[in-house]
Amino acid sequence: MSVHDTAFLPESAPFSADQRAWLNGYLAGLLAADMARPKADEVPSRGPLLFLFGSQTGSSEALARKFSGEAKTAGFDARAVCMEDFSSLDLAAEKRAALITSTYGDGDMPDNAQGFWDYLKNGTAPRLDHMEFSVLALGDSNYVQFCEAGKKFDSRLAELGARRIHPRTDCDADYEGSAASWFSGLMKALGSEAADSKNERETGFGKANPYPAALKTNLRLNSEGSAKDTRHFEILLGDSGLTYEVGDALGVMPQNCPDFVAEILRAADLEGEAGLRGDLIATYDLKPFLAGLPRKGISAAELVAPLKKLQPRLYSISSSPKACPGEVHLTVGVVRYELEGRLRKGVCSTFLAERGDGSVPIFVHSSPGFKPPKDPAAPMIMVGPGTGIAPFRAFLQERKAIAATGPNWLFFGDQRAAHDFLYRRELEAWHAEGFLTRLDTAFSRDQPEKIYVQDRMLENAAEIWRWLEAGAHFYVCGDAARMAKDVDAALHRICESVGGLGPESAAAYIQQLKSQKRYCRDVY
Repeated sequence: MSVHDTAFLPESAPFSADQRAWLNGYLAGLLAADMARPKADEVPSRGPLLFLFGSQTGSSEALARKFSGEAKTAGFDARAVCMEDFSSLDLAAEKRAALITSTYGDGDMPDNAQGFWDYLKNGTAPRLDHMEFSVLALGDSNYVQFCEAGKKFDSRLAELGARRIHPRTDCDADYEGSAASWFSGLMKALGSEAADSKNERETGFGKANPYPAALKTNLRLNSEGSAKDTRHFEILLGDSGLTYEVGDALGVMPQNCPDFVAEILRAADLEGEAGLRGDLIATYDLKPFLAGLPRKGISAAELVAPLKKLQPRLYSISSSPKACPGEVHLTVGVVRYELEGRLRKGVCSTFLAERGDGSVPIFVHSSPGFKPPKDPAAPMIMVGPGTGIAPFRAFLQERKAIAATGPNWLFFGDQRAAHDFLYRRELEAWHAEGFLTRLDTAFSRDQPEKIYVQDRMLENAAEIWRWLEAGAHFYVCGDAARMAKDVDAALHRICESVGGLGPESAAAYIQQLKSQKRYCRDVY
């Protein structure tokens, strides 16, 4: 029976037969229209939409999963897939793809995107004339090869015949606004508006709303005589509800040094300018003044015009929540140097070291691609010189807390053993009890010839290869420009010299480690 066969008004209703018939027909029409209208959870499908992400620290992955969810709400059959899983895809059948990728170091692909890039560029990928695409590139404009990975993907997809449905967007460190605009533009290009703003509202504490945490401990780790100032910070999570996992990073929202702000205002003769208060200037990135102080007489508008807001700094967390409940620890190298006769300070490191006695605005940044082995019996090799020790202290605390049985091997290096052996007592105690199976150190300035962690790796090449063949996970944390590349080169040499692999086979072996999430890097 259809709705048109239904009588809505009883015979006893105070209407004539003609009035009843007209009203019944009118109400039936309303019901039919309502039945034909899609319900809120029955949005007509707009077809498939693939979000492919390449991510080093988790930002690109988080955006891909967020936008995939919002695209689903808008009616798309959307899914987010890591680029390292590209072999599970049939690119010849994918009609629409949104690529979101960061750039590692100065122009390199993220680890989990390298295999997909090699596939696209080596001539084996199919023609993609059937595909529409758009690229969101994340990067850091302090590097010369800004957003280079995203630019390469954008260019190569077009070379393979794919059509840009929305222009590539290149995002700097402050990427949220640009990323949201890119997604909105993509949705419009695909014939849909972005999902309701409720999907974008943050809950709890995050980058846009950091938690004002109390700093419990500010301890210098280097002894007197060191050329460095490396600090151990313990921050209380209080009633924030913030949680973290080992491998995650902590975001800190700093402010500029008050002395530097006052110096700028004095130089510009703006100390009495009500519209340019010092507490406001303290929240801006003041690097454009680093070459010299502003001229006297510059207006407040001219002074502020070229400035961007300070961005939070991300630090690898150096504690396990299982070992340090209610706290989060950081290991930070404090930056101070002299340039052109003036003292320069690292904004966030000195904010923590010198002015962290008040509240420290923080949030947790998840790093899903940098975690200790899921199997507690799996071997683990960690290479972390200097402040690169941070996540591995957390890894070791975690493994000890859960009574993991897998062997642990740490390579640590710094300048001098007497002054710069960070967390020495803790590490040596773990080593003495056998929990830290091997502890190999490289102190570069304790002998005439400098020795680094990659040198210690090569000295132990046969044992490293044996651990890898036994299923070991290999981790690196620290400087991307030199150390991480030198360690990677040493790993290739080990595969060739001990494993008997040719250069191409060694590269394939290491790529397989990455694909299996057994070779992970947290580099900066």
